[in-house]
Amino acid sequence: MRIFLTGGSGKAGRHVVRHLLGQGHTVTNADRVPLRLDGVTDLDVELTDLGQVVSALRMPAAMDELDAGSPQGYDAVVHLAAVPRILLQPDSTTYANNVLSTYAVLEAAALLGIRKVVFASSETTYGVCFAAGERRPEYLPVDEEHPTVPEDAYAMSKVVGEATARSVQRRTGADVYGLRINNVIEPHEYAQLFPAFLEDPALRRRNIFAYIDVRDLGQALERCLRTDGLGYQVFNVANADHSVAASTGELLARFYDGVPVRREMGERETFYCIDKARRLLGFAPEHSWRDVLADPRAQ
Repeated sequence: MRIFLTGGSGKAGRHVVRHLLGQGHTVTNADRVPLRLDGVTDLDVELTDLGQVVSALRMPAAMDELDAGSPQGYDAVVHLAAVPRILLQPDSTTYANNVLSTYAVLEAAALLGIRKVVFASSETTYGVCFAAGERRPEYLPVDEEHPTVPEDAYAMSKVVGEATARSVQRRTGADVYGLRINNVIEPHEYAQLFPAFLEDPALRRRNIFAYIDVRDLGQALERCLRTDGLGYQVFNVANADHSVAASTGELLARFYDGVPVRREMGERETFYCIDKARRLLGFAPEHSWRDVLADPRAQ
């Protein structure tokens, strides 16, 4: 496929680009910071400007396409670019950038007849991650039907992005899939970050004790690109296990006393439910912190 990907120079994006290239796709990276990766065209695009996004999508994906006579057009758009969390820019800037860029990317794809868009939503939409004080899920495991009522500018921008995506999909009939991505972890971060998490699981409360290995995020995006006909959908994306050594029962007793548990859960099963992505996309996460670190419970 020919893929127009925004935010390909970011933490998740640079791994996703490599994954897509490895699957044989052609990727254009729309990002203010160039990736400088062989085989990838870097475009500096103001993604909040609809005209710029339309213009970028109408351009050739690479110089060697000029001999074809006219641009071939893109098969899919993957929208990852955003101010990635609170406390990086003023809240008003974070909200405006994320809302307007998502609108512009979705609208440009609609105007040009692109029939597949995958966009990054967030775990924060459930209102737990960046809440002031302690906020617990309304039930466990947290699936895509859980209420999305956040209070911070970043998560609010992601909820608006989902509403925009639903509206564009209804108008066009295209496939528009949103990924509610959990805390993204690069392979080297297991050794850097996770020993502290294994020592004190409370550090992972705001992430509902979940995480997503960036390699498995690449797989989830690939499955979205290869799965057609679902219309508008949102999917939780996480790895299959907790990001801490404590068991499901121990975490329930310590952190979620009184929170309804809607079904029986495995000893290590993530509270950030990925059943829908497994069922509809064939998502099958392959990586775990246990591949790198010894589980202290096993010693």
